[in-house]
Amino acid sequence: MATKQQKKRKFDFRNSLNFWNYVSVGSFILLFIFLIYPFSSLFLESMKTSEGAFSLKTYFNFFRLPYYFNTLKNSFIVCTLATIFSVLVGLPMAYITSRFHVPGKKFINLMVILSLLSPPFIGAYAWIILLGRNGLVTNILAAIGITAPTIYGLGGIIFIFTLKFFPYVYLYASGALSSIDASLEEAGENLGMSSFKRIMTITFPLILPTITSAALLVFMTSLADFGTPMLIGEGFKTLPVVVYDEFMSELGGNAAMASTLSVIIVMFSLSVLFIQKKVVEKRSYMMSSLRPPEVKELPKGKKFLATLFCYSVVLLAMVQQIVVITTSFMKTRGPIFLKEFSLENYNLVLNRLSLNIRNTFVFAVIALTVMIVLGILIAYIIVRRRSKFNNMLDTLIMFPYVIPGSVLGITLLVAFNKQPMVLSGTAAIIIIAYIIRKIPYTVRSSASILYQIDPSIEEASINLGVSPMKTFFKVTAVMMAPGVFSGAILSWITTINELSSTVILYTGRTSTISVAVYTEVVRASFGTAAALASILTLTTIISIIVFNRVSGGRTISL
Repeated sequence: MATKQQKKRKFDFRNSLNFWNYVSVGSFILLFIFLIYPFSSLFLESMKTSEGAFSLKTYFNFFRLPYYFNTLKNSFIVCTLATIFSVLVGLPMAYITSRFHVPGKKFINLMVILSLLSPPFIGAYAWIILLGRNGLVTNILAAIGITAPTIYGLGGIIFIFTLKFFPYVYLYASGALSSIDASLEEAGENLGMSSFKRIMTITFPLILPTITSAALLVFMTSLADFGTPMLIGEGFKTLPVVVYDEFMSELGGNAAMASTLSVIIVMFSLSVLFIQKKVVEKRSYMMSSLRPPEVKELPKGKKFLATLFCYSVVLLAMVQQIVVITTSFMKTRGPIFLKEFSLENYNLVLNRLSLNIRNTFVFAVIALTVMIVLGILIAYIIVRRRSKFNNMLDTLIMFPYVIPGSVLGITLLVAFNKQPMVLSGTAAIIIIAYIIRKIPYTVRSSASILYQIDPSIEEASINLGVSPMKTFFKVTAVMMAPGVFSGAILSWITTINELSSTVILYTGRTSTISVAVYTEVVRASFGTAAALASILTLTTIISIIVFNRVSGGRTISL
């Protein structure tokens, strides 16, 4: 009898091994078809002339012609300044809220997350309404003889990116500051260090890996953004904007140059990622968090200033949602808002752009379902079944994380605009782009919680006669649910707000809300743009509320 049970367990174990081997091989095949092959096609396309001959002419033109090369410099300036200002805003704010009693701390955290999980181009649109040439604040200041600062150009882009992306620094740094071993800072205090010197020489250097990770995320997200520079950049063009112009030009696009620019963006992104990893490797510390720092009470004067700083930043970050929701209920005459409230904009949206709304949620639901299934399977083989092959899968799955959406969109079009697989113009290519671009969130959050699950729990189930494969689905997957849900909600919110890849891939039948908001702003149809943007904002708020209720107050994993 015992021999039969052992044979059965051995048989099940072999089957489970085959199953996970199938998952590994299947994942690699999917990544080859939808990631490696498209990027290879993009690279080859960048080295072709219009006649199809091999040439490096477009690369020479990029470095020779100021129009193209200046976009690289512009992107570097935008990303660097946005990163610096995001750190200067997010890091002090994180230190204040994590180390001192600040009134309404939970409210601040909620507003920070909400401001983060809305697309930057909506922020650009909101600030156009306020500080545009016919903006509300612009007109008010003009009436009293003051010239308002322009929202257009480099300054406006940096301003909006800072308000949009400082939450990355704030959330990352808050977690790291709360887990520092208090004895390290106490040692500095006992040596007679002032508070400021202790912060600069002990506290911040200890969390430098976290700060650089957050800074990298700000840098990459700024580089990837297409909507904001397109809407308010005017003469100041960044790489994603020029990529779009070259690929979608009404006068005849230059696919080779668009591909060349895309390859340069990829190489630029990977170079920044490599530099960040080298910095982290040199300045990485291990410490115990058994004694977390004490949350202290500030003197009244300092407490008032600290609270004022935090709420001022949050209010500025939330202006975009307030403006968008308010103006969505106002009647418009072209780009001018009338002083009269109505539901006219929503009626127009529901009658004229209902297809965009339906596409957004249908595409996102399909993509999210695939992301959850693939995410938990890939996370398991990365964490529990380590090998060189699976490590390569881990690297490949995170590759799209640092690639701009417009580049991914062009990559997929170049690869799947010809036989044997023609997907251009279909809903499938947009859904594939969403999956490739957003699945890193699900994989990372699933892997992080899997590291916290003791393997002995799975071993106990297997020892009771349950096959490893069934153990995964009945035990491990269930225990992974909180982490999976955290990554899934972030994937969901960022997917419904996705613009940069969708604006390259959409057709009239596959247009989404984000594309409609962008096109309505370009047409100066601000009322309908506000109504559509409000639908995205409301969906984001509901998603966060549902997550908080279901997860019992856990924070969304970034």
